[in-house]
Amino acid sequence: MAAVTLSQVRKAFGSTEVVHGVDISIDDSEFCVLVGPSGCGKSTLLRMIAGLEEISSGRIEIGGRVVNDVAPKERDIAMVFQNYALYPHMTVSDNMGFSLKLAGRPLQEIRSRVDEAAQILGLREYLERYPRQLSGGQRQRVAMGRAIVRKPQVFLFDEPLSNLDAKLRVQMRTEIKELHQRLRTTSVYVTHDQIEAMTMADKIVVMNMGKVEQIGSPLELYDNPANQFVAGFIGSPAMNFLPGRINGAGIDIGEGIRVPVPAGATVAAGREVVVGVRPEHLAVGADGLPATVVVVEPTGADTQIFCKLAGTDITAVVRERHEFHPGVPIRLTAQLTYLFDPASGARLA
Repeated sequence: MAAVTLSQVRKAFGSTEVVHGVDISIDDSEFCVLVGPSGCGKSTLLRMIAGLEEISSGRIEIGGRVVNDVAPKERDIAMVFQNYALYPHMTVSDNMGFSLKLAGRPLQEIRSRVDEAAQILGLREYLERYPRQLSGGQRQRVAMGRAIVRKPQVFLFDEPLSNLDAKLRVQMRTEIKELHQRLRTTSVYVTHDQIEAMTMADKIVVMNMGKVEQIGSPLELYDNPANQFVAGFIGSPAMNFLPGRINGAGIDIGEGIRVPVPAGATVAAGREVVVGVRPEHLAVGADGLPATVVVVEPTGADTQIFCKLAGTDITAVVRERHEFHPGVPIRLTAQLTYLFDPASGARLA
C-alpha cells in the first residue's frame, strides 16, 4: 500500500493540451474516485499513473518514489479495465494466476494466492470454469481477482462497471467497496457516474476539460460545491439553476417572482446571479414560488415533478404522494439555495 501524488501533471497530444497542471494527493489506503463527463481527462490521468501514457510534464509519485520514467510493470500497480480481457481458453484459476506465472512465481505460491483471492471474491466454486461459462458480474470478479493476486501497492479501476446492467452495477459497487474495506489497498477509480462516485469514494476529484474543479469527500462536494459545474454534476437529479438579479433582500427570478437571498450572503444590489436549488430542497405547499407541472414521475419512495418556473425547466423531488397532472399550477418553497456568478460559475459566499 502507498500514497499517490500528482504534481502539476500535464498531457499534450501535439499542440493540444488535454490535462492542465493537475495536483492530486491520494493518501495511503484511500479510495479516490476521478469523476467527470466524457472527455474531461480522467482516463488519461489514470493511464499516466499506470505508466500506459507518458506525461508531458510534472511528477507522479507512488509510495514516495517518482515513477515518471518507470515502466508500468515496475510500478507495483494492478489495473482493472472496463473490458474484462480474460483469456477465453483459460480457466478462472489460470486467468487469475497468469501474471504470477509470467513472473516465475512458484506453483504453490500461485495456487495459494489464487485460492485466497477466490475466497475473498466468492469464486472458489468457479475456479475450473471458463469465462464463457460465467455471468458478466462473475467475469468482473475474475478480473478483480487477477489484480488482487499480485498484491500491488495501488489498484487502478477504469470504469469497471460500465458493461453491466443496472442491478448488477449496484451489487458490484457494493462488493468493490467491501473489498476495499477488507484489503485497505490504495485505489484510484475512474467513472462518469456520479452515483458511483458518491457511494464508493473516500475522496472525489471532479474533473472538467482537463482541469480539477474540486476535491473533497462526497458530502463536502454535495453540501459545499465550489462552483456551478460541481453543483450541477454532484447530486441526482441535478441541481436546478435559475437566472436572477439581486434586489434588496430578495432575488428577482421572474416577473413578480422573488426568492430570499441566502443567509450570510453579501452580494451587491443589482448584481446578476444564478440561483441554485437542489430538487430535494423544494417542497410543495400552499405558499411559495408559482410553477406549472409538466411531467410527474413516481419512483416509489419519491416522486419527481418536472415543472416550469419563471420560464425555466426545474425538477422537484418530494416524499409525499401527490396527484398532479400536466398543466396544473403548484407552489414550491425553496428550503436551501446557493448563489453562483453567471460569468465564472464560481459560488458566491
